[in-house]
Amino acid sequence: MPLLPALARWWRRTVRPPKPIPERLWQATLVHYAFLQRLSAGDQARLRRLATYFLAHKEFSGAHGLRITDAMAVAVAAQACLPLLHLGPPDTPEDALGWYDDFVGIVMHPADAVAPRQVMDHAGVVHHYAEVLSGEAMQDGPVMLSWPAVQGEGMGAASNVVIHEFVHKMDMQAGGARGAPPLPRGFMGARSAREAAAHWARTWAPAYHAFREQVIRAERFGEPLPWLDAYGASAPAEFFAVACEAHFVEPERFAQEFPALAASLREFFKQKEPAAPVQ
Repeated sequence: MPLLPALARWWRRTVRPPKPIPERLWQATLVHYAFLQRLSAGDQARLRRLATYFLAHKEFSGAHGLRITDAMAVAVAAQACLPLLHLGPPDTPEDALGWYDDFVGIVMHPADAVAPRQVMDHAGVVHHYAEVLSGEAMQDGPVMLSWPAVQGEGMGAASNVVIHEFVHKMDMQAGGARGAPPLPRGFMGARSAREAAAHWARTWAPAYHAFREQVIRAERFGEPLPWLDAYGASAPAEFFAVACEAHFVEPERFAQEFPALAASLREFFKQKEPAAPVQ
């Protein structure tokens, strides 16, 4: 079972710090992911520390005979910790890992996984189908990831499966993935948690419904598909996760197309200024 949050924080603060990720391995990870190269030297050092602690407290396992290498684990850790970059105190940034204290296991697949599903229609008939997954986050459970998707293979320019699944984990801290994560005190100037939640809903609900309509028009009438992954139209939680992918991977374009959402995400992730463009 995962450690209780308070015990996990104590463990991170009192146990001897883990050895840093080797320089060669860290630099190879930054080279592979352009959005990590965009970070300042200070933020890269902070991310490296976060990823080091992440690796010390998570357990990786390979499905279907996949052997997990250090490079694979570091690639996941660096991307998973990116949303947490500014959420911890300056002297102990690893405290932000409390967002991920509800699980330990990360299961890696050599390809997309096929999961059996069932759904009941309005007439009460149960339909069985198979869903192809590049990743999945389970409430109070492990995270599943496809290694090719982690590397970015077959993913859109603004897509990132690791960020997607780990912000689902953040969303789940409110009791379930609903596209409305727990908000920090004073979020966007709110005086109470209720006011903060209302502000979030006023910002995100209209954007989700407009995006869903755009996807429906594209699928039914051949209009252009939106820039964001159309999977975001399937539920508010998926819209939140897809938006977070774009926010971290293609922040300039995301801010241009969704300025209100970008502002709320910068506030939530404590990014006071938009990320600088890639040079």
